[in-house]
Amino acid sequence: MAEDRRPEQRLDQPRGTRTFGQFLRLDPDAVGRFAEGIARFLGTGRFLAVQTIIVIVWIVLNVAAVRLRWDPYPFILLNLAFSTQAAYAAPLILLAQNRQADRDRVQAEEDRSRSAATRADTEYLARELASLRVAVGELATRDFIRGEISRLLPEDASDDGGERKKKKKRRDGVPAQSEQAAGAIAPGAEPA
Repeated sequence: MAEDRRPEQRLDQPRGTRTFGQFLRLDPDAVGRFAEGIARFLGTGRFLAVQTIIVIVWIVLNVAAVRLRWDPYPFILLNLAFSTQAAYAAPLILLAQNRQADRDRVQAEEDRSRSAATRADTEYLARELASLRVAVGELATRDFIRGEISRLLPEDASDDGGERKKKKKRRDGVPAQSEQAAGAIAPGAEPA
């Protein structure tokens, strides 16, 4: 485990002298977080308002206050401050944008893999539904079973069977023959 450490992090060896390159070795994540913080702050309305107030105060003091003039009219020092701010802000903003692009790329890859998994699951479920439809299509329906039972039972087998037929006809809206014989007038017939 101690072998995994970089030489400057080992505790069992003297550190030695640090070169300028070792001194400038920075953690990229820490620098990236710092850059994102600066870029986030530079993009706010608060920053613009504070900067505007500072510039107005700077110009008013250098134009109106004769004794306090530290930067006369061409405002060269103010220009230098803006140039320095832009020189540092632009690379920090670009670094923050690069980190965001890396995060977006990782997110897009995750979305693609999640989409592929969802598509595979959907295709599987579609195949299962199709197989269930085929299986259900082979099942006997209620009407088919009733038809087979009525075909197998003799028509004059018992009164119970006759009663079933009368109930079925009543349910279907067709009056049973016994109701017509009991006094109901057949359609198209004249009363006696």
